[in-house]
Amino acid sequence: MTRRLLAAVAVAALALSACGRGGDDGAARQGDAVDGGKAAGDITVWAMGTEGEKLSLLADAFMKDNPDAKVTVTPVPWDGAHNKLSTAIAGQKTPDVTMLGTTWVGEFAKTGALDVVPPDFVRQKDFFPGAWETGVVDGTSYSVPWYVETRLLYVNKAIAEKAGVTSAPKTWDELTQAVKDMQAKGGAKYGIYLQPGQTGAWQTVMPFVWQNGGDIHDGQKFTLDSPQVVEALDYYRSFYDSGLSSRDRLREGEPEQKLLANEVASFVSGPWHIGLLNELGGKGKYELWPMPSGSGDFTSFIGGSNLAVFKGTKNRDAAWKFVSYLMKPDVQVKWYQTVSDLPSVQAAWNNEALAGDAQLKLFGDQLDKAKAPPAIPTWEQIAAGVDTELEKIAKGTESPADAAKAMQAQATSIGTGG
Repeated sequence: MTRRLLAAVAVAALALSACGRGGDDGAARQGDAVDGGKAAGDITVWAMGTEGEKLSLLADAFMKDNPDAKVTVTPVPWDGAHNKLSTAIAGQKTPDVTMLGTTWVGEFAKTGALDVVPPDFVRQKDFFPGAWETGVVDGTSYSVPWYVETRLLYVNKAIAEKAGVTSAPKTWDELTQAVKDMQAKGGAKYGIYLQPGQTGAWQTVMPFVWQNGGDIHDGQKFTLDSPQVVEALDYYRSFYDSGLSSRDRLREGEPEQKLLANEVASFVSGPWHIGLLNELGGKGKYELWPMPSGSGDFTSFIGGSNLAVFKGTKNRDAAWKFVSYLMKPDVQVKWYQTVSDLPSVQAAWNNEALAGDAQLKLFGDQLDKAKAPPAIPTWEQIAAGVDTELEKIAKGTESPADAAKAMQAQATSIGTGG
């Protein structure tokens, strides 16, 4: 999830560590071990949105297993969460555990306020690789993936059938042809809807970059002006230049309505749209396609939220035990059944509640090939610049090559914040 980066001088003053770098030998720094046994004492937790409203259900179950522990969950609205966390860190009045948007981890890790994930307490191999990486900053894990989401193509079945598109396209060329056929033969006004720039558009476009073998940063420098990026941006532009996608951004609620009204044949979105479409009477009227590949792999964007423990906690062991509890496969399944958040732990996907659902299985398969932007403190600032350049491409006022140069210059000027 992305949110506007708020300047906080007091937070910056706390930036005493350089993003969790390892020792002189380059090895990643690990956190202190956690004692065994049941949890005890008070554990305060901040969680956002629906998760904050419902987490007490899992907290109650945790307290039954750990009768000497007391978990207090404070729901926090998403629109004020970033500022609230910044203020809490500056005032050294943080909770024990907090939920974090995946793109916030690098920024808050830089403050030195986050505890390092204990060694072997939660295991990297249990999670989808792309999800685990969202919590890693300079080789050190500062948070654990709690739930995940990725993006697929939602497609109007009737339009696809009328157009003679009988299978999901596997390459960029096949996707372009399918979109053209759904518009010309299927009767849709637009064959696809791709967000034409503005906030969050990078989540739609960066998968094209990854699919083409490009990336945002190579570990040493930004690579937003590489040939692979320019080619991906040119591919993105082609949908607007050919009239296959609208240059105007659709308002919230419009994509699903236009898909079911046969105006838009397809759009890119996450698992939440299953429920939205079904509520509008669309069950059985759409299908899901995996993302295609360019010269690279079938990559999509991975998002979701992580859980972190603050270094200032007075009950560190119990805090991490609560986080670990939320990562148990059966608890992850229960959480999915409670709020429809997709599990970050791969073993949870073996449960029939997920494995038996064909649509969810497609999301699970895509998660194996999903990536996130680098966990750097400045990503939200960089993403805002990327979104602005994407809008220029979509509107036809800037070439992909010039946009890539602008993105690279902006990102290099901002830096990684490390």
